[in-house]
Amino acid sequence: MTRSFLGWPAFPEAAEREVGNRQLRENVRRATHTIRGKRAVLAAERPDWEALRDAAAGIKDQVLANLEIHLLQVEEKVTAAGGTVHWARDAAEANRIVTDLVRATGEREIVKVKSMLTEEIGLDAALEAAGINARETDLAATIVQLGDDLPSHVVVPALHRNRTEIRDIFVREMGRYGRPAPDGLTDEPAELAEAARLHLREKFLGAKVAVSGANFLVAETGTLVVVESEGNGRMCLTLADTLISVVGIEKTVPSWQDLEVFLQLLARNATGERMAPYTSTWTGLGPSKGADGDGPQTFHLVLVDNGRTRALADPTGRQALRCIRCGACMNICPVYERTGGHAYGSVYPGPIGAILNPLLKGLDDPQTASLPYASTLCGACNEVCPVRIRFTDVLLDLRAQVADGGKHPVERAALGAVGGVMEHQAAWKAAVKSIGLVGPLLLPRKIRLPGPLGGWTDSRTVPAIPRESFRTWWKRTEGDAK
Repeated sequence: MTRSFLGWPAFPEAAEREVGNRQLRENVRRATHTIRGKRAVLAAERPDWEALRDAAAGIKDQVLANLEIHLLQVEEKVTAAGGTVHWARDAAEANRIVTDLVRATGEREIVKVKSMLTEEIGLDAALEAAGINARETDLAATIVQLGDDLPSHVVVPALHRNRTEIRDIFVREMGRYGRPAPDGLTDEPAELAEAARLHLREKFLGAKVAVSGANFLVAETGTLVVVESEGNGRMCLTLADTLISVVGIEKTVPSWQDLEVFLQLLARNATGERMAPYTSTWTGLGPSKGADGDGPQTFHLVLVDNGRTRALADPTGRQALRCIRCGACMNICPVYERTGGHAYGSVYPGPIGAILNPLLKGLDDPQTASLPYASTLCGACNEVCPVRIRFTDVLLDLRAQVADGGKHPVERAALGAVGGVMEHQAAWKAAVKSIGLVGPLLLPRKIRLPGPLGGWTDSRTVPAIPRESFRTWWKRTEGDAK
């Protein structure tokens, strides 16, 4: 894969381009409505659904408040079980560690379990620069990689593609990287799945090194957990001689009892299933270590920060680190439904991307500074989040940081002027009375402001201004007395 989100334009520019793609909008709408419909049914069948959400949020907050303690426990347990733990402060350090570990094996092709974190740090590109070919094995991730594309959803990276487009990608690209697509391949789902199975089976059986992420990391035993639907993850986790797991530090949960809560939430929110078909767990090398044992003979765990402690320091934004990457916020979001994931310029699109990317990277460039505005503030994401992230609270806080940082000087000046008037009761009453008298006569319903202000007026209609304010009506109708 040669494409990346590096240098991506700000959200308004990228979104304008994406909404013009009718096929993409149809693909995204069909997929998100299907998933969220299934999720709604399965959430409704649990009488304790809201209690599970409360528990999950509480567990995550407890982890974040004591993160150092839990991570040191993870290191202790993994090391005791025969694994090796590495710490990476940023993407460059994580990529260097993994590249060096793969080089030490002498292998030049590896297999991967789908991992948003490895996408976040650009691991595939770093390995490619070192002469190492990393092959994705998740079906959707394989489609994205073969098509030299970019992921657009955290659960279904190829959600923006329909099956005809997938067939064309398989026919055109599979033969360049291994077993070609069968002759006469159609776009029937069963045929596409079989073509992928045959292509990937050769990769599984030949690979000596596998790289994975993890959905959860159980601190009390140092156990890693991968939840998936296809079985490709389990093939990678059990067939390779060397396993390297690259995991964000926020993925920790304290105990197996805590893990139970998240396993009841994740599949329902992510894919509309009561339980994922495959839930794989491993602790270090386990009982299979040794020359004659099954499974990997060498295990490395790379714990990655890459901005997470920065997000942790934000008193409002830290709740974004509760995220379990279920994608429910994307499936319900009216903005994501129309733009797709690529408009966000990151492997984390949708509402979670609008808050997580600025928290991880900072608001120092136009691309991340634009993301908190990629929302209608409708709050639908708040209602479906299994760990009760208050997206709207974080979005508003980030918008305030953008304004205070001078990224939107006109908006800041306008709000400052309004605030100055509102601080003085007499001035505010006079302004309200004046606009009630002259506003309906002078202000048209549609205004086109020049320059950068046009972004506000191009898609907005000025609300009708009443001749009488609420305060005047209240006084006139003796509301005070009532």
